[in-house]
Amino acid sequence: MAQAVNPSWLAQLAPEYAPPPPGWWPPAPGWWVLAGLAVALVVVAIVWWRNPRRRLQRATLRELTRIRATAREPAETARAIQNLLRRYALACFGAERVARLNGTAWLSFLAERGGAAFTGAVGQSLLAASYGAASAAGTASAQGAPGDAAGWFAAAETFIRRAARKSRRRRAP
Repeated sequence: MAQAVNPSWLAQLAPEYAPPPPGWWPPAPGWWVLAGLAVALVVVAIVWWRNPRRRLQRATLRELTRIRATAREPAETARAIQNLLRRYALACFGAERVARLNGTAWLSFLAERGGAAFTGAVGQSLLAASYGAASAAGTASAQGAPGDAAGWFAAAETFIRRAARKSRRRRAP
């Protein structure tokens, strides 16, 4: 037989206490770890982005793209590429290693530091067009063929992308 609930028994029970709602502070340990990883990721991204060598490389590649976009004669294009490569090499490797180089020694330097395409006909045509055009104006061989420019740009881009890695390895003590 079921007993009826006596109201006096209910009065004898302890009052109901609900636990307090969870607060938002302090966060759980997992949130601290996630926040720490987020901060570390932001710091690494800023350091990576502001790296002077990467900034120099990006600026040089932008300049190469600008040279490619402007329509020029092959001799002007060759001189612009040559000047850009020389400025970039001076910034990466220093004046004591780059300033005195010219001709075949310059092409060998470019080839050793990541621009292997400069050892062949591409490098010779770049030199002939950039230096020889002033002395032999009017000759097609000294001015470079219009098709040579594609090879110059490809070789220059390869050198720019690889030279920063090569300079970092060689400068490290």
